Amino acid sequence: MLSIIKRILGQIKNDKRSLGLLLFAPLLVLTLLYFILGDANYIPQIAVFDMNEKFVTELEKNADVIEENEKPLGIDFLETNGIDAFIWSDTKGIHIEMLEQNSKSAAVITAVQNTIKVLQPAQNELIIDYVYDTASDNQMDSLAYVFLGVISFFFVFILSGMSFVRERFGQTLERMLMTPISRVDVIGGYTIGYGLMAAIQSVVIILYSVYVLRLHVEGSVALCIAVMILMAFSAVSIGALVSIFANNELQLVQFIPVIVIPQIFFTGLIPLDTIPFGLGNLCYLTPIYYGCTALEMIMIQGKGFWEIWPWLAGSSAFIGILFLVNVMALKKYRRL
Repeated sequence: MLSIIKRILGQIKNDKRSLGLLLFAPLLVLTLLYFILGDANYIPQIAVFDMNEKFVTELEKNADVIEENEKPLGIDFLETNGIDAFIWSDTKGIHIEMLEQNSKSAAVITAVQNTIKVLQPAQNELIIDYVYDTASDNQMDSLAYVFLGVISFFFVFILSGMSFVRERFGQTLERMLMTPISRVDVIGGYTIGYGLMAAIQSVVIILYSVYVLRLHVEGSVALCIAVMILMAFSAVSIGALVSIFANNELQLVQFIPVIVIPQIFFTGLIPLDTIPFGLGNLCYLTPIYYGCTALEMIMIQGKGFWEIWPWLAGSSAFIGILFLVNVMALKKYRRL
């Protein structure tokens, strides 16, 4: 038994990837969780209309306040100006209108409640309205865009990456590179081949979710399918890139805590501008951000092509960049 223990410890010591997985990957995930889910000290931006000066003065201690001369139109005002909420009052109470329920809206409500406690405790009823109100839907409906994006991306990454590794392990790739075929043709063939299978999977997932599970989609189902297909090709490209640096399936799996899990934090579960130290800007380096953001805009907000095209362009750009990186990475097997 002692000799087995020594052998296993020796193997782990010599396997730098396993050692990094054991020591570095958990610290990376925990650090991201600390910054993203910890106390972000987010200060909400609130527009007020026809509120008394005492209320505005006290509210300014808890939020950035903008006084409006006329009552703004909800969705246009909030989305165009990046305002978290606007507030006005009438005989029914204090009205708060926000885009959707998230940590930012919670910060707004806390700021208003703290203000009311100081000025007029238990005298004003809060009437809260959301532009994109998912309260009548189940939790699966409100977070469907996250689940669809993550599940599709994860399985496509695993299946394509392992398939690439098997091609190399079976020496199929090496034999192919002995022929005059170019690296561009090799990467292009693999990417399109596995990408088409991943695209079929994406279509099946969307159709099953919408027509069997009855998930609510406010916008176009066809646009959801297009976004999922782009995400699938991104996952195939990342799987191909990682597989070039993995010698077997186990080493590919070891990349998951570093390549896949951190991207989940940028799917829309948490408002990115509430993450401290500007870490939310890391979302632009993760292809899953573009896909999940587009899915949210379609499924929850009912946006069309012209509203989501920047995110579609971002996904397409990632596919192109990863394609070029894969072609260059293939030089380790052959220089043409």
